Amino acid sequence: MKFSVFQISRRGGREKNEDRMGYCYTREAGLFVLADGMGGHPDGEVAAQIAIQTVSALFQREAKPALADVPAFLTSALLAAHHQILRYTSDRSLGDSPRTTLVAAVVQDGRAQWIHCGDSRLYMVRDGQMLMRTRDHSYMELRNASFQGLENINRNVLFTCLGSPSKPVFDVSDPMLLEQGDRILLCSDGLWGALDDDKISAELGRHTVSEAVPNLVEDALREAGSSSDNVTVVAMEWEMPDQFASTMGISTDDIQEDVFASTIQASLLDNSSFPEDVDELDDEAIERSIAEINEAIRRTSAARKF
Repeated sequence: MKFSVFQISRRGGREKNEDRMGYCYTREAGLFVLADGMGGHPDGEVAAQIAIQTVSALFQREAKPALADVPAFLTSALLAAHHQILRYTSDRSLGDSPRTTLVAAVVQDGRAQWIHCGDSRLYMVRDGQMLMRTRDHSYMELRNASFQGLENINRNVLFTCLGSPSKPVFDVSDPMLLEQGDRILLCSDGLWGALDDDKISAELGRHTVSEAVPNLVEDALREAGSSSDNVTVVAMEWEMPDQFASTMGISTDDIQEDVFASTIQASLLDNSSFPEDVDELDDEAIERSIAEINEAIRRTSAARKF
């Protein structure tokens, strides 16, 4: 498996960066994940960090070196992240819970499959053309889909997220076979809110991800001006086994089966902390997890740049 990847997060015009993103991989599988902590609720950056850490930890536990069931993993990981945010809220007796969006993709066996909740998006681009993008869980998308009775509702409001009292609504894609040069981009609404789909697709088609992603982020910041939201992107370019064109890409061919690599700012919780029922992580594991999150947040107000 070989791919090129680039990620970046910018604070924009906001007081702090509540976005988080990262990627992980084993010899046979790769995970790309992004979360956008929601304003209007406390500790949005904590919710985002909990989400990506939980998904990453479960990936590390289950990808040995491949996932047995990709859609089942994506679903259980999203729900586990939601539960961990609720546990954080309960343990601290918060009056309101931290909340976040989530989008995550798994690449395995030459195919990509993804899950999303909220309005952080995934784009898939081939030869400069957008093959697909996720549809936001917002009233705007519902209105665009001609649902009745939404005329007086703020269309930008999300109707689901992780951390809310109700069970999150989410969508899992069908697997998509990858071809040489396919690009997959995950982003927060700070990017797509300032740039249209055609702009995003065209830029990804013209340049490598290491060139296109910084260009898109700068364009979004410039377009939004001083009111810019946080802008966060992680994108990968797929390379076929017989067409390894990129000398800067990641190749997993020489990785041992028990090796796991990650850019996410948290270490794996001990396997003993993850019983078969991932909704019931023990209190000690939660405290270790939160301690790691708090330390990561103290070190930086923005996700790492790579």
